[in-house]
Amino acid sequence: MHARLCKLIGEKYVLTGTDRAKWLTDWTGNYTADPVAVLRPANTAEVAGIMAIATEFDMPVVPVSGNTGLTGGTSGEDMLMLSLDRLNQIEDIDAAGRTATVGAGVILSALHAAADAQELIFPLTFGARGSAMIGGVLATNAGGSNVLRYGNTRDLCMGLEVVTADGQVLDMMGKLHKDNSGLNLKHLMIGSEGTLGIITRAVMKLHPKPKAYATAMVAVPALTDALDLLNEMQAATSNAVEAFEFMPRIYIDSHLSLFPDARAPFDDSYDVNILIEVGATAPRDAEPDASGAIPVQTQLTEILGAMLESGAILDAVVAQNDAQRTEMWARREAAGEIAFHRKPIVDTDVAVALTDVPVFLARADAALAKLDPGAVSSSVAHLGDGNIHYSAYPSRDDAVLKDDIREMVEDVVLGLRGSFSAEHGVGMSKLGSMARRKDPATLAAMKAIKAALDPQGLLNPGKVFPSTD
Repeated sequence: MHARLCKLIGEKYVLTGTDRAKWLTDWTGNYTADPVAVLRPANTAEVAGIMAIATEFDMPVVPVSGNTGLTGGTSGEDMLMLSLDRLNQIEDIDAAGRTATVGAGVILSALHAAADAQELIFPLTFGARGSAMIGGVLATNAGGSNVLRYGNTRDLCMGLEVVTADGQVLDMMGKLHKDNSGLNLKHLMIGSEGTLGIITRAVMKLHPKPKAYATAMVAVPALTDALDLLNEMQAATSNAVEAFEFMPRIYIDSHLSLFPDARAPFDDSYDVNILIEVGATAPRDAEPDASGAIPVQTQLTEILGAMLESGAILDAVVAQNDAQRTEMWARREAAGEIAFHRKPIVDTDVAVALTDVPVFLARADAALAKLDPGAVSSSVAHLGDGNIHYSAYPSRDDAVLKDDIREMVEDVVLGLRGSFSAEHGVGMSKLGSMARRKDPATLAAMKAIKAALDPQGLLNPGKVFPSTD
């Protein structure tokens, strides 16, 4: 097998021994891999050839992109790890049609830069944008901070190319806004975490670049008050709010502790801190008026001023320049470092209805205190779409206690008809949740699809689908 792989993709791209080091640990440090080899194909044909060989030798294959996931999606032993990092071509930016045709190894920030050069944006963004790759964000249906306006990755994908378990190529690379010709295999592959096929290329949707942003940090009396601010801004800006992010006091304190050069968002400390950003694409909202003021920024300032006067908010700071906007976003995008700087940790990624976010947090904290009086929690949330990253820090590193905490979070979430997995994927870390909480009929249907598309179980085994043993 080794000789055939070397002939197919070149010996220098079949990595063994210490050459694999870069791929052996994920970003969290919680999951490791011990592959037989790391393969770095250059194109779709080589990926297809690898899968044909793997099928012949009954060898599992774990695809990997930027390896920035949080759920153990690239972990495994005695398998081939297939890195997509060389499939990194931005093949086409269609400015008129507002699409980008890209390889799965294109780094998210590189696509941002290519779109920006055409006065467009690819709106998916999060803290790991400098290393996460398109194949990975598609495989997990990543969300990020702009879901409120632009949707998840699935909403941003128009076409897809996928290599199947036996080395066939599914060509779904159209740029169509409508295609009702049978089952939507594209949507089936997005979010499947490499268990149904390996994404090699994609057509991604671009959007007009906002001509101006209005960004602010806002403190509100209680989390229940935050939606009033969101709804008022949506009404005033014709739904132009791009981000609406919640950071509690403990998060702000942790940020200041972890990043000593950072500044606090306000002179005083508050329990509920919101980052809001509005993107203006119309010239009337973005071009400076006679005084030099940007209308969308003036609008946000006036609305916040009126709410401050009425007591609806406690404090507000509106960014006056790009540096201040960058500083506000740096605070939010440090969430990964903030969450994982403390151990032991039970990190969760849940979704509930917008009005249930404060209910979830109150119930989860109360239940956590009963399970482990010495535990503490911290959260950060995409408040505009109901996605909460709830981190619990138990008082002891006890596997049973940590699993009890995860089950408690599941109980609270499902009591609110929410989801125990919002944007990070299932990987390995949520296999228990899938087994306990996924509707049995739904889980059986998912496993039937897996068996049909990957009968030998070679694609990313041990992820997403809990064992039936």
